[in-house]
Amino acid sequence: MKQRDEKAARDRTVTRFPQAYNISGTPYKQSSFHPMVKNACAANKTGTVGLKISKCIVIGDVSVGKTCLVNRFCHQVFNRDYKATIGVDFEVERFDVLNVPFNLQIWDTAGQERFKCIAAAYYRGAHVIVVVFDLSDLSSLDHTSRWLEDATIETNNDDALVFLVGTKMDLCSQSKFAEIEEIAIEKAKELNAEYWSVSSKTGENVTEFFTRLAAMTFDVAVQKEVDDSQQPAKSIGGGSNLVRVRKPSDLTGSIDLVDGDTSRSKPNCC
Repeated sequence: MKQRDEKAARDRTVTRFPQAYNISGTPYKQSSFHPMVKNACAANKTGTVGLKISKCIVIGDVSVGKTCLVNRFCHQVFNRDYKATIGVDFEVERFDVLNVPFNLQIWDTAGQERFKCIAAAYYRGAHVIVVVFDLSDLSSLDHTSRWLEDATIETNNDDALVFLVGTKMDLCSQSKFAEIEEIAIEKAKELNAEYWSVSSKTGENVTEFFTRLAAMTFDVAVQKEVDDSQQPAKSIGGGSNLVRVRKPSDLTGSIDLVDGDTSRSKPNCC
């Protein structure tokens, strides 16, 4: 019971559409849930609503703070001891968006070149791409174009939402931060991505970022479900692009994904 209560305490309730970090640093200009989405969710308030799951991949150079970002949001912790991710790891976070249960799979991928082919095997089908860089290391910002290009090819999803996230804002002086952020926002425009600055150490902007990411992903997913179905009685969230996941226990194993009605086993490497 205690474990269940602790998990419930981490559930996120979203009733209003979260706003962008910087309106000039995002191609996504919507400020509220689509009317179609609000109406569809309201119609299911008293009924049984299925669970919707979307997949988010977190990519970027080694040591830019991908794992710290995920851990801060999912576990409210910050670990100073850096430990490189091997292959991939993932977390599943529960949200309640407009009274509809929604799970976000957050896939934390390795930044080291020798693990890149392993991590890339898990990109496919992602609904969200989060490209991370270190605000105190502009070379990591330069590399974001390559990371996004590779991920876009592997995800096979032209509609994936893209975010550019600068970490370690606590390490930057105020004057230096303003200068770097201006450069980063221009990079976000180049990548057609939404920009955020965060600090995993202090937690600044982390929850806000993931909440907006989840709300936007949910909004897109429900719109697609409504568009794809001509049956008004269909329960929103009843379908799921990704409904069963087994976390790889080691590098020699594989992971089974269910994508619609088609099962497949992901390769370990390229």
